Amino acid sequence: MDAIDVLIKYWGHTQFRLKQQEIIKQVIDKRDTLALLPTGGGKSICYQVPALMQEGICLVISPLISLMDDQVRFLKSKGIKSIAITSGMHYNEIDTALTNCIYGGVKFLYLSPERLQNELVQTRIKEMNINLITVDEAHCISEWGHNFRPAYRHISEIREIIPEAPVLALSATAITSVIDDIQNNLDFKEHNLIQSSFVRKNLSYVVDNVEDKKSRLLKLIDKIKSSVIIYVGTRKAAKQITNFLLNNNYSANYYHGGLSAKERSERQESWTQNQTRVMVATNAFGMGIDKPDVKLVVHLELPSTIEAYFQEAGRAGRDGKQAYAFLLANKGDVKKQQDLLTLRYPSISEIKTVYQNLANYFQLAENELPEQAISFDMIDFTERYKMSNLKVYNILKYLEKDEYVKLSEALHSPSKLMIKVSNTELYKFQIANKYYDNFLKLLLRSYANLFYNYVIINEKEIANKFNVNNEEVVRLLNKLVQLEILKYAPKNNNSQITYLKARKDTEKLYLAEKKWEERKKYEQEKLNKITNYIIDKDSCRSRLLLHYFGEEESNKCGKCDYCINEKRQKIKESEYKEITNKLEILLKDKELTIKEICVLMPNYNEHQLISIIQYLFDNELVGKYGNKYQWKSNK
Repeated sequence: MDAIDVLIKYWGHTQFRLKQQEIIKQVIDKRDTLALLPTGGGKSICYQVPALMQEGICLVISPLISLMDDQVRFLKSKGIKSIAITSGMHYNEIDTALTNCIYGGVKFLYLSPERLQNELVQTRIKEMNINLITVDEAHCISEWGHNFRPAYRHISEIREIIPEAPVLALSATAITSVIDDIQNNLDFKEHNLIQSSFVRKNLSYVVDNVEDKKSRLLKLIDKIKSSVIIYVGTRKAAKQITNFLLNNNYSANYYHGGLSAKERSERQESWTQNQTRVMVATNAFGMGIDKPDVKLVVHLELPSTIEAYFQEAGRAGRDGKQAYAFLLANKGDVKKQQDLLTLRYPSISEIKTVYQNLANYFQLAENELPEQAISFDMIDFTERYKMSNLKVYNILKYLEKDEYVKLSEALHSPSKLMIKVSNTELYKFQIANKYYDNFLKLLLRSYANLFYNYVIINEKEIANKFNVNNEEVVRLLNKLVQLEILKYAPKNNNSQITYLKARKDTEKLYLAEKKWEERKKYEQEKLNKITNYIIDKDSCRSRLLLHYFGEEESNKCGKCDYCINEKRQKIKESEYKEITNKLEILLKDKELTIKEICVLMPNYNEHQLISIIQYLFDNELVGKYGNKYQWKSNK
């Protein structure tokens, strides 16, 4: 079965788009390939089609559980066996899943870069017939990328285990330094880049230096009747803007990294199914969002990089129809980002102080390496050591980049339990301590694989079975911890700290100060670029963005705020007034499409008519309802 047959059979499409077919050919030819396709450019087809054309299984390394779950759900709906290994799975579930990948005809195995470092996973991968290694969101491998994730740096280690399998790296945005970084870090046998144009012909980029952002936001939502994403900078702002919209009778909800996995999933699903119209979100709402009918993306605050803005704005207009990306920014936003950049780069001595305070807070001895993530109350920590939350957060993120510790955002973490002694030792303990015998028997009956592996438990269910209250169950568990029979991690909604290396003395803590300064300079340059983008009044927005990504030979889009104003200025004032007056009469009592307007006004240039209608729409003299326009009677 060739590529087009697979496409027709599983997707129902009769032709590929953009550079998909070229990328698939490279994969089939066993060539390591970096594919850059714009947001919504159909990246998943580039690895799913060639994997289905060959014997064996495709290993997909992906950064988010939601991304993996969405892809697995889609593939299963097509009758294609697929598995995602996620953090919520028990040891025995992971063991079974990996066994199925060896013997069960599974075609796609999805996992995170962190999970890929697991010894069990690597051992089982050796036994699999891997036909392709796919690295999704590959820009995360580069510390110069806008979503750097240290675990991505270790992906290349898997190539030593399965050296014959080619690598396909996928990303939507990457500049030259990131492109080189991706290919070098994934040990490409030869550099091989396939890049589609980043042009989005249906997307109108608008920068609005407005002060009253809330009023402007309401007008935009009223004007562009569709599903909407609003990006804000903080979790607090996400909640505030959502409440503002709800108070103004709009259907809205918010999304950020501090919500539980269940809450995030439910809110995304509600928005995807159009039960919620507006999603107000931090940048946690991003990768894997593929909703075709989003016609409006609004940034209420200035993003820190053009890459982040371009990717987030690109979530509008996935269906190829006209859509809008509004960036509401002013001088205050630039200062705010500059202040945040300063906070993101505390001194080396401050970093060492926080590292030491962390060890004191957790009472960790030198060279100690905790096996499990440790619950971390950021507020309590910052109050105890009299430091700002933001400074501590940024220091922890720095330590994460240098792979000393990893900070997991505040998420719901269920209770976990394991038995730390052998079966024989436990039996002896039960004989000698009848008080705990029935309780331990209940635990063993209720949960499989408790020996040497953490298992998720529910204290309330245990209490019901043992006919006691929750507090008594917790007391018994803690007592058995003191007696060194169990390990018990109670549920919590705090952040978590995972030590990636044994705790060091601060004098032996190696912090690359020169690299630190390079990162700071690099981020400052990024901020300067997006600042220049919003203050530039003399260039097409689309061209500015495309030039940033290396597409020098690009045309004006004709749709952004600059292009619309330029066209308006070229039309003589007398012509503009004449056409506007006729449009007002024509659209006063009826809704018409562009095509219908052009038919009813045959004596006027079609491009001129379209420009004026767009200008009237942008200035709220004309409303748009679906693909039809009508004059606004209140103007």
